[in-house]
Amino acid sequence: MVLGAVGFLYVRPIDSYLETRSQLDERRAEVATLRAERARLSTRLERETSVDGLARQARRIGYVRPGEHLFIVEGTAAWTKQH
Repeated sequence: MVLGAVGFLYVRPIDSYLETRSQLDERRAEVATLRAERARLSTRLERETSVDGLARQARRIGYVRPGEHLFIVEGTAAWTKQH
């Protein structure tokens, strides 16, 4: 009888402990995922803010360097779809 009462009193704390441990594992996995995402974004930021990255972005919006000529080729999206 006494053993049953003691066991009953320990059920709730043990259940709470196991649930907390499970939540901790989930949070650790989430932190690992976020760290990987942060590393990927940091690499992308470094690449895009480099001189070459900025030049690529400028060319995408139509900027050219002094002495260069801008040529606009139309229909490349349709050609890409067909091939």
